[in-house]
Amino acid sequence: MKLTILGGGGFRVPLVYGALLGDHAEGRVTHVTLYDLDEGRLSAIARVLADQAEGVRDAPVVTATADLDDALRGADFVFSAIRVGGLEGRAADERIALAEGVLGQETVGAGGIAYGLRTVPVALRIARRIAELAPDAWVINFTNPAGLVTEAMSRVLGDRVVGICDSPVGLGRRVARVLGANPDEAWIDYVGLNHLGWLRGLRVGGRDELPRLLADEEALGSFEEGRLFGPEWLRSLGAIPNEYLHYYYFNREAVHAYRTAERTRGAYLRDQQGAFYEEMGKPDTPALAAWHRTLADREATYMAANREAAGIGERDDEDLESGGYEKVALALMRAIARDERTTLILNVRNGSTLSVLDADAVIEVPCFVDANGAHPVSVAPLPYHAVGLVTAVKGVEREVLAAVESGSRATAVKAFALHPLVDSVAVARRLVDGYTAEHPGLAWLRS
Repeated sequence: MKLTILGGGGFRVPLVYGALLGDHAEGRVTHVTLYDLDEGRLSAIARVLADQAEGVRDAPVVTATADLDDALRGADFVFSAIRVGGLEGRAADERIALAEGVLGQETVGAGGIAYGLRTVPVALRIARRIAELAPDAWVINFTNPAGLVTEAMSRVLGDRVVGICDSPVGLGRRVARVLGANPDEAWIDYVGLNHLGWLRGLRVGGRDELPRLLADEEALGSFEEGRLFGPEWLRSLGAIPNEYLHYYYFNREAVHAYRTAERTRGAYLRDQQGAFYEEMGKPDTPALAAWHRTLADREATYMAANREAAGIGERDDEDLESGGYEKVALALMRAIARDERTTLILNVRNGSTLSVLDADAVIEVPCFVDANGAHPVSVAPLPYHAVGLVTAVKGVEREVLAAVESGSRATAVKAFALHPLVDSVAVARRLVDGYTAEHPGLAWLRS
């Protein structure tokens, strides 16, 4: 079975390959094709993968290419993890938004809109090439903003594109651990959009254990989301929000922390990964060791500005384990390729799952997965406060898609202006001016 990784020179590709190395069952991935426009990054990551594969029986063969069509031909699965504009673009997104006093995070607020506007056109071109060259392939999308990009690609590929994210999985595992439950045996009631969802229950043996957690002050403050939001607010909500909702519930504090930080997250990653790839340019650099060292620092500093805003300090060791998007991707591929039925939290088309959204809206919910793809599970209705956020943000995503389709600057301004974290049409206009001046890929918005 052939897996093609778009963005194959990306820093987190070794996580995916590492997961594949542990799979020796029949029907496993036997060939991995890395596609990236940056041949230096491709070479660096190929070296890391070679170190990972050393001594591993039946390790998947790895090839690298800068030709998209070559990468796609014959693919059974396509993993999309591209970054249009690179980390320099992310850093610019943050800087331009913060100069206007609004959030510039990669997937949330003004930064997410800017990233979406330059990523969706590329994602659509890729989707059309997949439909032409590998029509039977399944696409697993991790490209951010994941929900928006998955919805854009689904307009071409239908249900053969599925979005993944490690954030809700990590949340579910942390809550299960605090409750003394096995995460693999717990049913996680989670619903929302990508980076905008709530864990509303955790069932073990048919019993919802979340009320027990909400009633326990000490336990509620013992894990990352509990410290980030505070036990009192979580009890008020009656749910555990995805960590990205900190940008909404504590927006002023988050913006202040970002504006006063030495560097934004994007600038930090740009510099950190730039140093890694520069080091990898030396032929005697121990590739895997350099990668592990860089990864450990990346994970330890995740959402550092938000933790500073909440006054909770460094991450605890037990919180460093993410949901493991590479494990989600592997489980998804196994379920489809081998009909190994499983349940995963995924980004899929809504159908009739959430009545407040139309059938084509991509949502993030638990799904049953089998050989026919991912099928969203019926969920209870959202409370009104969550309906407001979900429908507002989905409305913004639709304006982004409309702006890409029409090339309309006015529609792009509308997308920014309607976002709950951008509170001014005038600011929205200045943001569009700032982003189009900075990003060549947004030249189509200058008219």
